[in-house]
Order: sequence, then structure tokens, then C-alpha cells
Amino acid sequence: MPTRLPVDAPLVSRLVAAQFPRWAGLPVRPVAEEGWDNRTFRLGSRLSVRLPSAAPYAEAIDKEQRWLPVLAPRLPLPVPVPLARGVPGEGYPHPWSVHPWLDGAPARRENIADLTEFGTSLARFLVALRAVDPAGGPAPGQHNWFRGGPLTTYDGQVREALGTLARQVPVERAWEVWRSALRAPWDGRPVWFHGDVAPGNLLVANGVLAAVIDFGTCGVGDPACDLAIAWTLLTPGSRRAFRDRMGVDPAAWERGRGWALWKALTTCARALPAGGAELAEGRRVVGRILGERASGAR
Repeated sequence: MPTRLPVDAPLVSRLVAAQFPRWAGLPVRPVAEEGWDNRTFRLGSRLSVRLPSAAPYAEAIDKEQRWLPVLAPRLPLPVPVPLARGVPGEGYPHPWSVHPWLDGAPARRENIADLTEFGTSLARFLVALRAVDPAGGPAPGQHNWFRGGPLTTYDGQVREALGTLARQVPVERAWEVWRSALRAPWDGRPVWFHGDVAPGNLLVANGVLAAVIDFGTCGVGDPACDLAIAWTLLTPGSRRAFRDRMGVDPAAWERGRGWALWKALTTCARALPAGGAELAEGRRVVGRILGERASGAR
């Protein structure tokens, strides 16, 4: 995993003042939950600044600058359309962006008023995203860690994780789910996908889904990766509502289950030495995935 660059509010203030004088003097403060790929800061009350935390994540800047203005008018929820593109400076080596600040808190079951409505609203957003013309859009690659590509890309990671977790998860059942996901066919028709539909990238305000952020892993390919949220956040009832509104076929659901399993297993394996909440949550997600599969849901 790349080493993250140290970035603090004074550095961001200097960058903004040097490159965008109209915003010089606005207060800069870090956000509480900034994610991993970017350092995120509030700029005044209406703006945010996103700076890639390491070189591999910097490729997403040009992609977001190019494509978010195209996607945004066609989507039913706000997304962070860039307002300005910064360049390296003040000792910071990568391009960076200024975005509008979108209100809301990262999604948690506790702050969602109705999970079924939330699942339906999220599905409506993803269906609209898939409907945008994919011509010229970025294919899976290093810029998004091959999200939207074949699950076989991650087979080695899953095998390694299962070896590490032999005493932590039902390995044989997990192998069965993973092999089924690898075999599930895709029709090969590329469409737009977000690539990281995770609770931290779904903003909730007044109990409902209010915005979708962080399109750094977006692209054009197999959208099954966007289905993983069905197991990482939703309950059985809201998962069914999400699936029904998405209108996905059984093979796509199998692949989505595979994406969720890959993420949960690698999270567990990484968290195993320290234990704690991350490991516990990863095991809960694995349990949901295997439990649904055992119940015969397709």
C-alpha cells in the first residue's frame, strides 16, 4: 500500500492562496472522515479541497475533471463536480481539485431513516449512472485498481486472504461463493460504474441519501462491483429492494457477491494482527454474504 503524503491545513492554505487568489483567506480545516486515497479539507463553508494522498491516486484527478461535469446533469443526486484544478506547488507534488462542499454524513444504519427507501434511492442513482453514454469513458486500469474488470484480477488476493483466515471464516463455503462468482458470465457490454459504492461515499442528510461522492475509481466496464454495498450496509429486506430496483440478473448478482467477498476477506486479513472493530465488521460482512448464498438467494 503506498505511503501517504503528509498534508496539513497550512499547506492547503498556501496552495489555494498561490493558485486561486479569489479563495485566499478562507479558513481551511481537515474533515473528520477523509478516506484513504485523498486528503480532504473544508475551504470556507461552501468548498472542499481534495489532494491525492500518494502518486497512484493522482491519476483520478484528470478523470474526475473530465467526466464528472458530463455525468452530473444525468444523475438524480448531487455529485462533487470540480470547480478548479490545482497543480503541484509549495512542495506538494500532485494535481489536486477544489469541489463544492456537499452536506451530509457518511451512511450508517443508525443515521438512515428507512433502509428500504435508501436502497431504492441508491439503486435509482446507479441505474441512471449506467444509462449515461459510455463512449470514450475510461476502461478499467491502474487508475481505478481495475474495478469494473474481471474478478480474476483479485483471485490471488482472495486465495492469500483465505489462507490467512483459515481459523476465522468458513473457508470452504467462502471458496464456493468465490468460485461461483468467477464463473458468472458478463455480457461484455460496458457501462458506467462508480467503483467504490461504500458507506463513506454515500452522504446522508435528514435520514435519506443526499449525495454520492468520490468518483476516483469510476470507469466504464462491468458494473457488478457497485453491488457490493448490498452486503456491506443493507439488511435482507433493503437488499431485496435494492436488487429489484437495479434489475440485475442472477449472474450479475453472483459477481457482485464476489466483489463484496473479496473486499471483506482482504479487510479481515489486513486487520487480523490488530483485531478490533475492523476485523469484527469484516467477519460480519462475510457472514452476511455466506448466509444469503446458503439461503438460496440468486
